[in-house]
Amino acid sequence: MSIKDILYLGDTDLRQQAGYLAGVMSCSGISFDYLPSNLSFDEKLLKNSYKAVVLSDYPSSNFTASQLEKLAEMVKDGTGLIMIGGWESFQGLDGNYSSTPLADILPVNISDSDDRMNVSSPLLISRELPHPVISELPFDKQAPVIGGLNRVTPKPNSEVILRGVKFTASKTESSYTFTQGESYPLLITGFCGKSRTAAFTSDVAPHWAGPLIDWGDARVNAQADGAEAIEVGNYYTQFFSNILKWLTKEI
Repeated sequence: MSIKDILYLGDTDLRQQAGYLAGVMSCSGISFDYLPSNLSFDEKLLKNSYKAVVLSDYPSSNFTASQLEKLAEMVKDGTGLIMIGGWESFQGLDGNYSSTPLADILPVNISDSDDRMNVSSPLLISRELPHPVISELPFDKQAPVIGGLNRVTPKPNSEVILRGVKFTASKTESSYTFTQGESYPLLITGFCGKSRTAAFTSDVAPHWAGPLIDWGDARVNAQADGAEAIEVGNYYTQFFSNILKWLTKEI
């Protein structure tokens, strides 16, 4: 029986996008088991006592109906859960979670149609509420930028901690003007039974993560076993490490 902290599902594989979150966990002392996006869910994993489960670009079709029900029961009984955005997350292009038991326990309402939003103009991250995940991070002074997200709506009693705020830029002679547009829930937290739950509607890895990958004033080099090496910003590292530690009730 595994005694790892996190069950991490998705983000293609460890030699590609999954290397980012795997590297963050490795350098933060967070242990994990991993299953890539192209493999069906292994029933045996449900016997392990994980502190939290991460779903990131892992399509619902990889689960059987009974496995999804059992996973939902695990969350109600104390296992934290986060869904991270992507083309195979939430509804996405091929996530299709809107009619699954996980839709009932996440802190957001999932659309029943394609919810992806790609942007070419600035989408700045804005702090909305104080929270242990972001308390020591300079979102107000050094707001990072992302390149897209899944559009969701927060459920009652959830908290929208961060939003993505869209801007359009125009140039007049030698200066630029930035006009603020719509904003979208980005980091949403909630509770389900004995557990903490969260949704981060953008990605932890390129392409949607964009400049968020490099957010910080120092560089972090990390490599999980069997994964691609990463070089990322220290605030990026701290942010995702904090999310996982909050889910596992360490902060």
